[in-house]
Amino acid sequence: MVATEPVDFRKGMEGLAMLVREHIKADPFSGAVCVFRAKRADRIKLAFWDGTGLCLFAKRLEEGVFRWPKMMRLSAVELSALLEGLDWRRVYAARETVAPRQAG
Repeated sequence: MVATEPVDFRKGMEGLAMLVREHIKADPFSGAVCVFRAKRADRIKLAFWDGTGLCLFAKRLEEGVFRWPKMMRLSAVELSALLEGLDWRRVYAARETVAPRQAG
């Protein structure tokens, strides 16, 4: 799940979990990864429940900004591209190819 508006990056795990509960109207302990960005869009935080505790991941890009989605959910591939600082909108599922039959 993606927070579409920037958040105060002074918030820790508990503050971000409260935002998930109150603003996104979701359970922060469901196991879903919740993604937040700073106002400048060069920093992100991910909060998620791993089954034993609340985890927090933070990343700051040295150059550029994160391309922020306007939707609330991303696929695993789109999230991976977002974390790499890539334009997640250009990520497509790989097509399955069939090898040609060998003669003989």
